[in-house]
Amino acid sequence: MLPMMVVELTAVPSGALPVPGFRAHLRLGTGFGEDTVQDTVLESYLRAALAVIEGRTGKALLERAFVWTLTGWRDPLGQALPLAPVGAIDSLRLFTRAGGETLVEASAYRLEQDMHRPLIRPTATSLPEIPSGGMAEIEFHAGFGPAWEDVPPDLAQAVMLLAAHYHEHRHAPEERARAEMPFGVTALIERYRALRVGGWGMS
Repeated sequence: MLPMMVVELTAVPSGALPVPGFRAHLRLGTGFGEDTVQDTVLESYLRAALAVIEGRTGKALLERAFVWTLTGWRDPLGQALPLAPVGAIDSLRLFTRAGGETLVEASAYRLEQDMHRPLIRPTATSLPEIPSGGMAEIEFHAGFGPAWEDVPPDLAQAVMLLAAHYHEHRHAPEERARAEMPFGVTALIERYRALRVGGWGMS
């Protein structure tokens, strides 16, 4: 398997998370002095649920920037990207073993959008060769949009249900609470789960 790593370059801003909606979902009151503290806790449940849903589906729900490094192309005619949906490829850089860097011209590749398996494809014969012992670094933007309203309703509901599950089991050991996946959540995300064999971006 080719070594690969995905790093989130920009975090989901607090304002993009539906904390008031989650509060209403839990039927919690408002107007008390501890609301700010409580909202911080509710936000932590939403972020945890968001991370799990994204990991299970391979979908970035809220738009942000990522960087993906890999040491070789699985297919130089088209490499599947590790997340969907991808809105844009921002840059492609090649690095030598010694750390030398080459920025690949944007005209040398293109994005083939797909809900499950977006690809970076060459505009000529093949993607540029990755130096022996070096790596490629792809920066891209992925996500359904910057606002919670951009997230498909069933995925948004899955996040709410899972976050509520974490809230309900907040006194249980964290490992056990995180390991459990309510059936309703599983049913909501099932159609978004792309078949991936062997790791990110592999068919």
